[in-house]
Amino acid sequence: MKKIIIPLFVLINIILMSCVQKNESGNLENDVVIENEQFKLVIGNNAAAKSLKLKSTGEECLMQGENMAIISVTQERPYHNEIKLGHPNKKTTYQADTIYREGDKLIVGFELIPYKAVIQVKETPDYIGFSLYDFITDGVYPSYLKITPPPATEVCILQLPIRNRENFGEWLNVSWDNKAAINVLATDEYAYIDFEKRNGYKILKASAIKDIKFKGTGAALIVSESDKLLDNIAQIENDFNLPKGVESRRNDFINASYYWTANINPTNVDQHIKYAKMGGFRLMNIYYPSFEGGGGYGIIGSYEIDKTLYPNGKEDLQKMLDKIKAEGIIPGVHFLHSHIGRKSQYVTPVPDYRLNLVKTFNLSENLGRDDTTVYVEQNPEGSVMAEGCRVLKVGTELISYENFTTVPPYKFTGCKRAIDNTTVNSLPKGYSIGILDVSEFGATSVYINQKTSLQDEIAEKIAAIYDAGFQFFYFDGSEGVDPPFGINVALAQYRVFKRLKPQPLFAEGAAKTHFSWHMLSGGNAFDVFRPEVLKEETKKWPAEEAPRMRQDFTRINFGWLGYWVPSETTVGTQPDMLEYVTSVAAAWDCPISIHSNLEAFEAHPRTPDNLEVVRRWEEVRAKHWLTEEQKNELKNTEQEHHLLLNEQNQFELVPYEQISGAAGNSKEIRAFIFQRKGEYYVVYWHISGDKTLQLPLKSSEITLYKTLGKKEPVMDDPDGNIIIPLNDRRYIRTNKLTKEEILTVLSKAKIIDRNHF
Repeated sequence: MKKIIIPLFVLINIILMSCVQKNESGNLENDVVIENEQFKLVIGNNAAAKSLKLKSTGEECLMQGENMAIISVTQERPYHNEIKLGHPNKKTTYQADTIYREGDKLIVGFELIPYKAVIQVKETPDYIGFSLYDFITDGVYPSYLKITPPPATEVCILQLPIRNRENFGEWLNVSWDNKAAINVLATDEYAYIDFEKRNGYKILKASAIKDIKFKGTGAALIVSESDKLLDNIAQIENDFNLPKGVESRRNDFINASYYWTANINPTNVDQHIKYAKMGGFRLMNIYYPSFEGGGGYGIIGSYEIDKTLYPNGKEDLQKMLDKIKAEGIIPGVHFLHSHIGRKSQYVTPVPDYRLNLVKTFNLSENLGRDDTTVYVEQNPEGSVMAEGCRVLKVGTELISYENFTTVPPYKFTGCKRAIDNTTVNSLPKGYSIGILDVSEFGATSVYINQKTSLQDEIAEKIAAIYDAGFQFFYFDGSEGVDPPFGINVALAQYRVFKRLKPQPLFAEGAAKTHFSWHMLSGGNAFDVFRPEVLKEETKKWPAEEAPRMRQDFTRINFGWLGYWVPSETTVGTQPDMLEYVTSVAAAWDCPISIHSNLEAFEAHPRTPDNLEVVRRWEEVRAKHWLTEEQKNELKNTEQEHHLLLNEQNQFELVPYEQISGAAGNSKEIRAFIFQRKGEYYVVYWHISGDKTLQLPLKSSEITLYKTLGKKEPVMDDPDGNIIIPLNDRRYIRTNKLTKEEILTVLSKAKIIDRNHF
């Protein structure tokens, strides 16, 4: 037999080429390296992340020693026969234990379960993308096992143990400080983004959920210097055609306050514009009843323009919005997009099949038209019992119930037929019924089944109205969706948002999940607080949330602020209250919003002073007047501040404190003391009246101003006191008095009716 002699160098080349080919097509003995210009991720052949380094500093971002698989898969139970026999039949997450790379694909195997996942990798200068591409299942299950492989319910396509840093944005899912930012970000609306807290680190993770979407669902990993994070996210938004959350956060109007109205229409638009301009508002948020008319929550979902308010429909709405814009005010609109009113066309006389049900049952007996007991096959244990929410959807009919049994025969008792003016029916045994998903907010609306087309139908109606000329959007009631909330809240919002043309300058919303970050660039507003508790509630809620939301690179709205006229039951809205809220808001580069009330504006004598406070702070926001040092001062919620116009008509920021006990502790007067240029000043006013204030002083001891630099006359009385006006906001400058002397004088002051003299 003839021997074949291969030269040594050829043999070596063959061996080397074989090794290279093996590495490219599945060498399980080598690390997998994924990198771009900014960072490098190293994954061991056991699928555990070994290193994640920011290249510019060489800093390691992973918590070392955790040996955590970067990918996992979850099943409700084992399906492979031997695994089923050897392990508990329960929901189990199986960690990846092998990984290799083929081109732009990662081939991932798992402990115990026989199939593999294929993850597509997209390396770009700004980020690295990971998406669920496919599964390898051929031949892994015996032919007798009739399942659709793989039997997975969730695939975690990326999970990394990221060391804690100074800041963590739980909404955006980003850990950052002044040096570096690490962000696991969804690249589509279907990825479920979450984190888990550990000792000294957090697991940042992204998952694909079968019931939402498997193949194609993706996320991106960003590791960058902190000041480059938003640029990287902006690139992702561009590459994946996402809402432009970075762009809208950089829009100057993001920090502008808005004038909120629920009753503007062509007949009163001029009045609303007047007050909006008095407050310096550059934005106006219009609530849907303004064009839909009466009915409130009960008719949500109809979204038809009321012809009694707008005879020419959308044309009249457009003209009104054009008038608002002509005055330099940008209009936005406020909808409850996932609610359906119980008086709407989708509920009565026949409830729509696309309304959401929180539980379903089968009738165990025929249901007659006059029956007041509904018998069901399934145990109603845990069914809704909240007042107004105990509603069964039964064919064409809504039926309320008083109670239910949890032992056979299962039944709903005390039933009232055909509520909400629905249509009575009779149904046979076995018919499927359910408990209607009634909103917890007053039980006046119901929620949409987000797996149906109804949300799209409502979105089209909303978009048609938005098209009249609105430029920003408020998503109210966004929590009103069916589970999984971490996905469906944003999905429902996006079904509306993507239809809004052009994209809103910004949007706010009452509820948020990860993907919402790209849409809700304005965060949220809090509900209205009464004047008596406004300052304390501001400390408790928006002032607490603002720094947390800043970690998500997002501002909040420190409104909504109500507007009250002083009465026997309330001191009413006062300048110092508005100043407190808007000054603390400005500390965090946040706006406010005011709920307009034309009658209250007209009735409240201090409305000019109240709106002047807002106007000044809006000018400060627009001009970016505050320094970082001033903002830090304003963040102290225990110290109130006053923004005054000085003698040169320029802004001056001074700390001030309320004078308690003025005029014998009268509730009619509000007074605050501050110091500037070595002298003490008092700013004071009457909460609602037009009276005078008697002070035990000589006229030579004070100077009175309504506008600093313009003296006002001071009147002497026969008893050696001085008399000054007590109505609008004014300033007292004292010449030589100490703070203690001023406080004593104010405590001895007397409020006197003008007709006394």
